[in-house]
Amino acid sequence: MSTRYGQFCPVSKAAEVLGERWTILIIRELLLGTTRFTDFQRALSQISPTLLTKRLNQLQECGLVVRKTVPDQRRTEYQPMPAARELKPIIFGLGKWGMKWARNQMNDDELDVELLMYDLHRRIDATQLPGGRTVIKFLFRGLPKFGHWWIVLENGARELCVDNPGKQIDIHLTTDLRTMAHIWAGDMDIRAAKKTGQLQLTGNPVLIRTVSAWLRPGLFAHVRPDAETLGPEQSGRPFHLASSPTRTRKRSSPKSTFK
Repeated sequence: MSTRYGQFCPVSKAAEVLGERWTILIIRELLLGTTRFTDFQRALSQISPTLLTKRLNQLQECGLVVRKTVPDQRRTEYQPMPAARELKPIIFGLGKWGMKWARNQMNDDELDVELLMYDLHRRIDATQLPGGRTVIKFLFRGLPKFGHWWIVLENGARELCVDNPGKQIDIHLTTDLRTMAHIWAGDMDIRAAKKTGQLQLTGNPVLIRTVSAWLRPGLFAHVRPDAETLGPEQSGRPFHLASSPTRTRKRSSPKSTFK
């Protein structure tokens, strides 16, 4: 680690391990079940492959992560060690703190459609879906890039696609990025978004009727911001986004399917 404080205090030693840029977010993903390099890139779209490799190697050196080869497959996975798993209440506590106290620090250019869709696809409650295959299509109005997404759930597996997987779609969700961000953050109820037309659903009537059960918001959506962190103009609308919030990607276009 390049960060050194020159103190024997355990807080400073922990900060030396965790204080590098992107490290805490990589650990967040590990604790949420991300194991593959390409999935880390999906959840952390602004990190370069070189820096991601460097940070994962540093976490291995510190004993927080182990790199394993998947048997009979040409790929590797990163698994959290006990030292990383012990960070779960700390990392999740930071998330709750951020939702309550740091909401006014969210800038217009920080809305990332890739992170949003990656988290939405892993947050879907498959137990609330009918048996067999379910294909969900998202269409984000006004996005010049990455406006179409497909989520395929079948036999316990789930795929997130930016290209049409060629399977029959069970439900279409048409909305804009701002509205879905509000829903993910717990700032807007799905029923309210449907009523105002900001979210339009077509397809299987059962999936439409139960959408609030299977399309779960973000992990910290239940945490409400403290009133003191919001200005008067933000009251009732804490996740304020500009009309064109898509960020510029540092990488080339994503692969068509992410498992």
